[in-house]
Amino acid sequence: MEIRRQRSHTAQVWEAAEEFVRLFHRENPDAGDPRARLAAVRAELAGTGTYRHTPEELVHGARVAWRNSNRCIGRLYWNSLRVRDRRGLTEAGEIAGECFEHLREATNRGRVRPTITVFAPDAPDRPGPLIWSEQLVRYAGYGDHPSVTVGDARNAELTSALLALGWSRGSGTPFDLLPLVVQGVDDKPRWFDVPPDAVLEVPIEHPDGAEGGDGWTDWGLRWHAVPAISNMCLEIGGIHYPAAPFNGWYMGTEIGARNLADTDRYNLLPAVARRIGLDTASDRSLWKDRALVELNRAVLHSFDRAGVTIADHHTESRRFLTHVEKEERRGRGVGADWSWIVPPISGSATPVFHRTFEDTPSATAYVHHRGAQERAQGRDLV
Repeated sequence: MEIRRQRSHTAQVWEAAEEFVRLFHRENPDAGDPRARLAAVRAELAGTGTYRHTPEELVHGARVAWRNSNRCIGRLYWNSLRVRDRRGLTEAGEIAGECFEHLREATNRGRVRPTITVFAPDAPDRPGPLIWSEQLVRYAGYGDHPSVTVGDARNAELTSALLALGWSRGSGTPFDLLPLVVQGVDDKPRWFDVPPDAVLEVPIEHPDGAEGGDGWTDWGLRWHAVPAISNMCLEIGGIHYPAAPFNGWYMGTEIGARNLADTDRYNLLPAVARRIGLDTASDRSLWKDRALVELNRAVLHSFDRAGVTIADHHTESRRFLTHVEKEERRGRGVGADWSWIVPPISGSATPVFHRTFEDTPSATAYVHHRGAQERAQGRDLV
């Protein structure tokens, strides 16, 4: 039975590997005829149950995975992704250190660079390392009161688990940096404090004095510059890289319409409405809509003033359709999840709202594996 399972797994890897190698050679003509490479991959699979990507294959695979990300609107620049090959690292401390260096390099003094760092893959005899944290930068959520969370409510469970493991909480502000949780090969998960010099944060202020511009500064609102997702698995040609943090740059609505506005995150719309004098007695006043727009204006204004890369949802929607047109000219279809591509505010005012897309899965992709979301919440960490 075990031999049969191994043969089935090897056959599945070979099928995916053959598809990817042919794609790589088709899109990189200088690599030559794929037959010699396919023979080498098949022999390596027969001998070890796995195979190793060449550095060039790894780079192209990571970029194609971004190209195939159906929930990402910012794929126009997929071929510019910087790939940091750290496949030789399996120990938690080394991985954490490279994650922090990833943040420094990606931040690039505010000119954010799309970057991925790829650590050791899964192998037949042992799983690869894991990053439990959802993103390399996350803010704590202190749930000291049953109905109130100070900070990011999404991270309240993880924060509690880390406190139980001995993390000494930060200053108790809404924007305390959480440690990064990493599990090395053959090891238990460990937490590592994120060095302050690895995280660029942007103070959030409103551009109009009449709308409470100077009055926002006493809130201490801020957000980090680099959205580096860290709990998704990079899958290339049948090989799984479970620790492969990657980032693009923010679209303003991710911060202003979701992170700071969602009721299960920072839930700031009521406070913004009060600050700018809106009537919140009835939803028919559209106070939520008006507060949402002002919060998003503040985010874009603040990032621009700080010289930190950020996109607005109108520009990014047009860029996405440019991406679709470029890919179609190359004979490649573009899969997309409409519910993620359409921005969370002013959807019908953007051109992507009026298009339909096929949410077609791809073999080379970034994938949430079973248990990833539970680990990001700190479950079973203690």
